[in-house]
Amino acid sequence: MLTLDQVEEVLNLGKPLVYALVRSGELRAAQFGGRGVWRVREDDLSAYIDAAYEKTAERIASGQVPEGDAPADD
Repeated sequence: MLTLDQVEEVLNLGKPLVYALVRSGELRAAQFGGRGVWRVREDDLSAYIDAAYEKTAERIASGQVPEGDAPADD
């Protein structure tokens, strides 16, 4: 299991965004104990990443991602 700090590092996101993902249910997490100890299973993080790739591919295919926002081909 990963801490939210570890999730921040893997996704290269700030704490507020990681907390927002957890609060919205977009990223599954569980709270253990009474002091706000949150953990994310590696499988749940992988599922979130896979879903993000799928959503991005759909947005690109439908033209919702402006050309300047998409990464350039190398």
